[in-house]
Amino acid sequence: MINTGKLAGLTVFITGASRGIGKEIGKKVAQDGANVVIAAKTAEPHPKLKGTVYTAAEEIEAAGGSCLPCIVDVRDESQVASAVQKAVEKFGGIDIVINNCSAISLTGTLSTDMKKYDLMNQVNARGTFLTSKLCLPYLLKSRHPHILNISPPLNLNPVWFKQHVAYTIAKYGMSMCALGMAEEFKDDKIGVNCLWPRTAIWTAAMEMLSGAEVGKGCRKAEIMADAAYAILCKNPATCTGNFFIDDEVLSKEGIVDFKQYLLDPSSSENLMPDFFLDEALIHSSGDELSGRINNEDLSIRVNDIMEVIKKSLSPELVQSTQAVYQFNTNDGQHSWFVDLKTGTGNAGNGQAPSPPDTILIANLNDVFDVLTGKIKPVNAVLSGKLSIKGNMQKAMKLEKLMHILKSKL
Repeated sequence: MINTGKLAGLTVFITGASRGIGKEIGKKVAQDGANVVIAAKTAEPHPKLKGTVYTAAEEIEAAGGSCLPCIVDVRDESQVASAVQKAVEKFGGIDIVINNCSAISLTGTLSTDMKKYDLMNQVNARGTFLTSKLCLPYLLKSRHPHILNISPPLNLNPVWFKQHVAYTIAKYGMSMCALGMAEEFKDDKIGVNCLWPRTAIWTAAMEMLSGAEVGKGCRKAEIMADAAYAILCKNPATCTGNFFIDDEVLSKEGIVDFKQYLLDPSSSENLMPDFFLDEALIHSSGDELSGRINNEDLSIRVNDIMEVIKKSLSPELVQSTQAVYQFNTNDGQHSWFVDLKTGTGNAGNGQAPSPPDTILIANLNDVFDVLTGKIKPVNAVLSGKLSIKGNMQKAMKLEKLMHILKSKL
């Protein structure tokens, strides 16, 4: 996406921009010569996540813009208000707000403690409302006022609630802010929209949650930055109330080469779909090789795979995963476990010796396909082949185990 200079001199207030999508959007608008305000919490380096508000500010200024880094917890009204005031004092106003800051816990109801529930809803829904509310007096004075929330289309298909209802509520809260504010401020010609990725986006947070192997099915954050830039360059009076998808936005801008956004160019046919988009639920044809193997043989082959897993375990894998997985067939006839939490790990037939963090339920064919890497665990969930109880974030970490198995099966 080529910069046009349209955002030159405008002030863009971005929450959670010390890394990932927020930082990439900051760098993109900075190439136009925009002023960027980073409102993020990371003042000191995180042991597992690279980047602080200060290192992000350096990258943004190197891209061509002026940057004001502000230490902000979006749950704290006084901190957000202070950052808004500093932005106005330094740059004379605020023209664009990017509500990017978000907290995530892909856990079911019984696995979600109220501290996590409160965190997600305070950061995602409340933080978006608060930041927008405090910036709106300045947006009303702007010649090019936009609010863009990094949140999904509102979709009431129950599949997007059943695995992680607390997270869905929090993310949909951001989207409902856009839906309501777009109509509320329509006559004021403020553009209020949402942007969501079609595929998983590779960020430091994604790596920490799921492991490096998941990255092979991801796109880079630059695709979201380019799509955000295209939206922000539109006339806010006529571009409002939309739930945009990143590659759809860019396709309409004439971009046809999406390989440039791949983290791993070899993975273009095996991308991991993001949540909340029903096209991710399309079932495959069912013409898999495993479908032509009888259940008795499949069960024996899964037992053999468990033996390979058991021999492949290492303290490093156990330390980095910290999860117990239970695989059950939906007919109740077969079960296996993989313990990547206790001691040096274990795997075998039957029930896990300790309470599992994640229970994965599927027919025998699909259990086999997941364990042999034919289907990514997350893709299997989204396509309806696999049901998960417990912690979905832990299920994503299975990718690392699948990567190890590929060379040994």
